[in-house]
Amino acid sequence: MAAVFTDLHTESGLKCLEKALSGKTYISGDVISKDDVKVFGAVPTKPGSEFQNVSCWYESISAVLASRFPGKAVGVKFGSPAAAPAPAEPAKEAADDDDDDLDLFGDETEEDKKVAAEREAAKASTKKKESGKSSVLLDIKPWDDETDMKKLEEAVRSIEMPGLHWGASKLVPVGYGIKKLQIMMTIVDDLVSVDTLIEERLTVEPINEFVQSCDIAAFNKI
Repeated sequence: MAAVFTDLHTESGLKCLEKALSGKTYISGDVISKDDVKVFGAVPTKPGSEFQNVSCWYESISAVLASRFPGKAVGVKFGSPAAAPAPAEPAKEAADDDDDDLDLFGDETEEDKKVAAEREAAKASTKKKESGKSSVLLDIKPWDDETDMKKLEEAVRSIEMPGLHWGASKLVPVGYGIKKLQIMMTIVDDLVSVDTLIEERLTVEPINEFVQSCDIAAFNKI
């Protein structure tokens, strides 16, 4: 796979690597391989912020090589493409498929775990930002046909919290003269838990005077 990446001293080459690393910690996935070391040896310096995936990957490989070769340089500098100097010794040794001294596949060190954890935290943070909001449809059932549904809806809408916005509603017959309230709400995912909202707000005093039960009828990411 490493052979696919060429001209990594150019913008087009880095764009190719940036795309390949999207959603992954290393070239082959979540585990470092010799492909990573080979490609690392062809990248002249740590890329800028415009290549975020490559930049994070470059730091991870640098940290792994630094832990294997303490006190030695791990970067590779390029001049012009036609007169590129030889890679620094650690990267050259690491790129040799037959080098038995470089144990990239042994037990994970504390530094490896730290780098991986930071990478996963960054990915989780990005996912949270991308997840944004959700649209939720609730089915709220009264105790009986004598329950004042207007007051029930007023009690439901009286619940306020950051990230919660109530939307349209309607009454739907369920039988024996009883109607349930169907109501839409929009939530900010990392601020509102629907299960907690139901268990700790919608089905406890004083709202449980009107509400017998509450279920999630539909849940969609926006």
